[in-house]
Amino acid sequence: MYANSPRTLPGDNALVLTGAPPSRAQKLVALGVVPTMLALAFCVARPFATVQLRPIEAFVPFYVTTIFVTDVVTAVILFSQFSILRTRGLLIIANGYVFAALVLIPYALSFPGLFESGTVLVGGLQSTAWIYILRHCGLAAYMSAFALSNSDAKNATVRSGVRKAIFLSISATIVIVLAVSALCLWGQFLLPTATADNIRFGSSWFYYAGAPTASFYGLAMMLLWRQRRTVLGLWLIVVAFVHLAGIPLSFFPSSSRFSVGWYTVVMTNLTANSLVLIILLVQISTLYTHVLLAVRAQQREREARLVTGDAVAAMIAHEVKQPLAAMITRAEASLRRLERSAPELDKAKDDIKQITADGYRAADIIDSIRANFKKDQRMRAALDVHNLIADTTVLIRDELQKQRIALKIELNSNRLDVSGDRTQLQHVLLNLVSNAAESMAAARGTRVLTVRTELRDNNEVVVSVADTGTGISPQNIERIFNPLFTTKTTGMGMGLPICRSIIEAHGGRIWVAPNTPQGAVFNFALSLDATAAGV
Repeated sequence: MYANSPRTLPGDNALVLTGAPPSRAQKLVALGVVPTMLALAFCVARPFATVQLRPIEAFVPFYVTTIFVTDVVTAVILFSQFSILRTRGLLIIANGYVFAALVLIPYALSFPGLFESGTVLVGGLQSTAWIYILRHCGLAAYMSAFALSNSDAKNATVRSGVRKAIFLSISATIVIVLAVSALCLWGQFLLPTATADNIRFGSSWFYYAGAPTASFYGLAMMLLWRQRRTVLGLWLIVVAFVHLAGIPLSFFPSSSRFSVGWYTVVMTNLTANSLVLIILLVQISTLYTHVLLAVRAQQREREARLVTGDAVAAMIAHEVKQPLAAMITRAEASLRRLERSAPELDKAKDDIKQITADGYRAADIIDSIRANFKKDQRMRAALDVHNLIADTTVLIRDELQKQRIALKIELNSNRLDVSGDRTQLQHVLLNLVSNAAESMAAARGTRVLTVRTELRDNNEVVVSVADTGTGISPQNIERIFNPLFTTKTTGMGMGLPICRSIIEAHGGRIWVAPNTPQGAVFNFALSLDATAAGV
């Protein structure tokens, strides 16, 4: 079946990177795939954790540089989100990644043998280890502050200027980094002994590093659990879990740099720091797709409405033509009845009543067109689709009989109510029925026009208008709803675009498909008004 219906756009929350709910696939990866892969990696590395490997000179610079760039890019994306949403939590977690990135600078400067073999550039023997400890505890503290800030709805929004808030927060973070650096580089003699030499950690390494790190990340996970319904909250939980899960491998049975266990934990930390960035980049790609769809939908809407004067004139001429033609036909019939030697006054009165009704219908059409172009929200009410079909077919029944077209109406056994503007929906149905009749005018064989309704499982009411006419060629079926496109010699190409505009304004969709054995089937679908229908 060919379809010409708009794709559904997501809600507003889906267009916000950090406020979007995680998809089922993201939940599966975060709560299933990542823990499983982490467990497998640790199971493989565990028996060889104490095996000492040859130091790779380029590894530490690569590791530090990669994490630094990752954290900075993550912070920039989070700051950009803060500039839009102005939530305190985003400002806090963005500064958390700024802190984690900047602390890597003194970490690298104090790493033994990184710049000079066997020595450190600045600091002392304990500097690198304590910078590592405070970096992880600090990042976990920022995660906890993020969770607490988001749980306080009253103070969740920053009211000061965006640039001022970012500048002050980054300045405060830099002060914290400088304080940590000064303590670890020049005050390291005040710190407990965490490392025995440039390779091996001390016997108290677990108490000074493992216990505080585990406590901070454990607290962060508990506080973040309420934020698991957002993409950012879920993946911050995963980051905290990955760091927490690396502690047993890092500290038991013994720990030293450049061992299998050390390399495994370092690569795990690198992966954990990259997770949030990867997810944010994926969300950006999704956001771009949503925005592109929205732009295209707006372009289609502008094309469908054609706000130029020529388009307005064509629309009015097309829509008003039907009631005017009916008024002229009935006026002529009424004159003939009155000019007879025995005037048929009752029938003439009926014709005049119909002329009056057609006049009101023409006025409603003009109001409907005006509302479309002004984008007004017309009065909508619950209406019975079956009554709408009955009222519409009455207007064209005489014309169908003149053209010897059999009308078949196949209605669903249930009452089908939708919410909408009666005049607009009647014009859609009348347009589709009139087009079907015109397509059978030049067709040979049996002429049957079928109007049917059905209720689908998704509570969607579908109205179909099928004919046995000439049908629509495959190359035209995708363009049939485009403005000013027509296959008729006298057509304006406005009827179907108007129909699509009306149906989409009602939150529905409209499409066309070939009929069997010949002809075409035009369908439009609207949501069932369950309240009015009593279901």
